[in-house]
Amino acid sequence: MSDQLQLERIGHTALLTINNPPANTWTETSLPALKAMVEQLNADRDIYALVITGQGPKFFSAGADLNVFAGGDKARARQMIAFFGQAFETLAQFRGVSIAAINGYAMGGGLEAALACDIRIAEEHAMLALPEASVGLLPAGLGSQHLPWLVGEGWAKRMILCGERVDAQTALRIGLVEEVVVSGTAKQKALELAEKAARQSPTAVASCKKLIQAARRQPMWTALPMERELFVDLFDTQDQQEGVNAFLEKRTPVWKNA
Repeated sequence: MSDQLQLERIGHTALLTINNPPANTWTETSLPALKAMVEQLNADRDIYALVITGQGPKFFSAGADLNVFAGGDKARARQMIAFFGQAFETLAQFRGVSIAAINGYAMGGGLEAALACDIRIAEEHAMLALPEASVGLLPAGLGSQHLPWLVGEGWAKRMILCGERVDAQTALRIGLVEEVVVSGTAKQKALELAEKAARQSPTAVASCKKLIQAARRQPMWTALPMERELFVDLFDTQDQQEGVNAFLEKRTPVWKNA
């Protein structure tokens, strides 16, 4: 769908590489392609996890190419930001476990792609920022909402309003990433974590993810009835029977994702 995105299957994991040198920027081609790819992966019952990384050792993604906005074309800006929103909303709603392997600079829309993932692993040389306000713009690829949810309002304001960049260790300390690894190893670490996720029932994971994300939209107490209903709904799946029986029979479960 786009030569700027490379998709590879490794077991039950899809590995997506942003491949648009030199800075792996998002384009009017790659963003719709990302949306379409995630939708296809959602329909593939054999895929349980998604790992996203950038090509090369320096950039995860530098976000949008500002040349797109240089002419002041409002219609083009509206179309482009719709592409960002649609792509990253679809990524955030991927039914499996999504992991960003941040192998370098994650700036603007690059960081927003990582924020749309469930888990972020950063290499020790990575730098993360949402610098849109420094060029008269704002983070409109879900960044203004995802960032404060993860790091709190204070750090979100430092990064968005003051344009502060954070290094990998700071990102770990404030909860922006879940792990920092040696340079050159984020992809492998993310694939190992994805393999762990694949040992879980994919139907159970999808329901668990829905519940966790519900906390962003409503008070905890209002989600509790849905928690109980989703628990009971799992008894309509083959995976629930397989998981319990495999445990009782002391063997490894064979998931059907059904």
